[in-house]
Amino acid sequence: METEYIIVLTAAPKEDEARKLADALIEKRLAACVQIESIESVYRWKGEIESGPETRLTIKTRRALLAEVEETIKSALSETTPEILAVPVAGGSDDYLDWLESSTDGRS
Repeated sequence: METEYIIVLTAAPKEDEARKLADALIEKRLAACVQIESIESVYRWKGEIESGPETRLTIKTRRALLAEVEETIKSALSETTPEILAVPVAGGSDDYLDWLESSTDGRS
């Protein structure tokens, strides 16, 4: 059986992009909560090892909204290949999951 709730991970190259994306996801009721934190990333891009600061977003949402969340991420971020990883939520407190459900307006 498919998990109904997911956590979507993405990273923005700039903090202001991250904030605008978080605001858009909450405004559209595509996420119940978006956590924003500064990170340092090391990665391979076009054959070269790169590193630099990024702003990670941890997005709490429902699987049914993933396509809209992905579309919103792609339109909000300046990167050509933004990170978009959906991680299933195996469980959680009933109160928190009820809040997540109501905060995303029962959209599907």
